[in-house]
Amino acid sequence: MDLTTNYLGMKLRNPLVVSASPLSDDLDDIKKMRDAGASAVVLRSIFEEQLRLERFELHHHLTSNTDSFSEALNFFPEPSEYHLGPDDYLEHIRKAKKAVDIPIIGSINGTSLGGWTDFAKVIEKAGADALELNIYAIPTDPDQTSDEVEQTYLDILKAVKGTVKIPVALKLSPFFSNLSHLARRFDQIGANALVLFNRFYQPDIDLETLELSSHVLFSTPQAMRLPLRWIAILSQRIKADLAATGGIYSAQDVVKMLLVGANVTMFASALMESGLSHLRTVEKDLQDWMEKNEYESVQQMRGSMSQIHCEEPSAFERAQYVRAIKSYVPAKGN
Repeated sequence: MDLTTNYLGMKLRNPLVVSASPLSDDLDDIKKMRDAGASAVVLRSIFEEQLRLERFELHHHLTSNTDSFSEALNFFPEPSEYHLGPDDYLEHIRKAKKAVDIPIIGSINGTSLGGWTDFAKVIEKAGADALELNIYAIPTDPDQTSDEVEQTYLDILKAVKGTVKIPVALKLSPFFSNLSHLARRFDQIGANALVLFNRFYQPDIDLETLELSSHVLFSTPQAMRLPLRWIAILSQRIKADLAATGGIYSAQDVVKMLLVGANVTMFASALMESGLSHLRTVEKDLQDWMEKNEYESVQQMRGSMSQIHCEEPSAFERAQYVRAIKSYVPAKGN
């Protein structure tokens, strides 16, 4: 049974990749991921704010005149709250590369174009096999047009691609007016992969203190339906590889993503809940499913149910929504 797949120009032993999360902070855990079946690991992101902090001494400017906006400062982490500083991050890459024989993918989380993109080159020099750009931006300015929002993404990608030679993946949100068109533009600039989708952490209100609060919530299996739809739509319409992230818990989830065209599937929440050994279970269950359904390789199944190959391509568009609504029958008594 051939589980190998290609992602970011690399041949991976299987389509199971650990996505950026605190799970990659410890070298021993990275070794356990490799032993459990992970084919690659994306390191936890280093943040644009950290890099700006080091370069422009942002912390000094934030903490001056604190009496005037002391409450606002609570929304900015102290430098000590970041797990790894820039120098530590680079050393972590070097140690991870020596510790395991699977690809180590660096990750930068940012929102704007700026000097921080130069850090991509330093990550490359540290030995990272590839780089994932996690553009975590929520436009709130009513004067900013959709074209301007998209151009920021394009400019960041172009700046990084002009800086490094290693493959670059772009982790996106689903909130664009026409994702298909934008994906094609990313193709033209040279994105090696698109990671679908970024999951924004939403604020909440603490009714006891009447303050904003934020808590990390694990993704749920239902979250996989959004990337499943868009991977199916984009598969074989763009050159970039496609990575599915969000709601991937079981071998069945992996199979579905492969069928619609994903090159790899990414795990984080499932491993936080079930442990790193869960990867071994998923890999075994994937093999069993493929054998039962007479698939000899991942490549054979990949994209066979993408929109291009689907007998009912409208299933990924509005027609299926209309059909689902019309077919719904409320339970009696409600």
